[in-house]
Amino acid sequence: MSVHFDERSGVIPCKTPWGLWYQTMEDLYIEVNVPPGTSSKEIKCNLGSKQISLSVKGQEIFKGKLFGSTIEDEATWTLEDKKLIRIFLMKTNREAGNCWTSLLEGEYCADPWVQEQMQKKLTLERFQRENPGFDFSGADISGNYAGGGPDFSNLGK
Repeated sequence: MSVHFDERSGVIPCKTPWGLWYQTMEDLYIEVNVPPGTSSKEIKCNLGSKQISLSVKGQEIFKGKLFGSTIEDEATWTLEDKKLIRIFLMKTNREAGNCWTSLLEGEYCADPWVQEQMQKKLTLERFQRENPGFDFSGADISGNYAGGGPDFSNLGK
C-alpha cells in the first residue's frame, strides 16, 4: 500500500554528525557518509527490532536502542558508490501519530522545528492514503496535526 508520498514531497531530514535520518509513516531511512573507497567488508551493521549498531573500519558510528521498534526481517543496508551507507528499517507501528523524535533513545534527536515538520509530513501522508484521488505533495498543514492529525473516521456515521 506504499504511496511513495516522500518522493513527491521531499523528505524532512534530521541531520547528524555522520549523515542524516528521515521517516515516513511506514519506514525509517538512515544515510551515513563514509570515507570514499570504503568496502562492504569494512562495515559491520547489526539491525535488530529494537537495537542498531554500525561500525566502519573498526570505528563505531552509532550503537543503541532505537526510538521505536522495527520489523527485523525487513531491515537492510547497502553501500553506494563506496561512500554512502543507506539503512532501511520498517516501523512496527505505521500510524501517522508514530513520529519518531529521535533515531536512538536520547540520541540524534530532531530539533523542535524539524520534529514539527516531520509530524506535518506524516499527517499529510496519512491524508494522502485516506484520499488516494488527491495529491497532497505540495500541501501544507496547520492547526491540529500533532499525533497524526484529527480523526475523521466517525464523520458520516
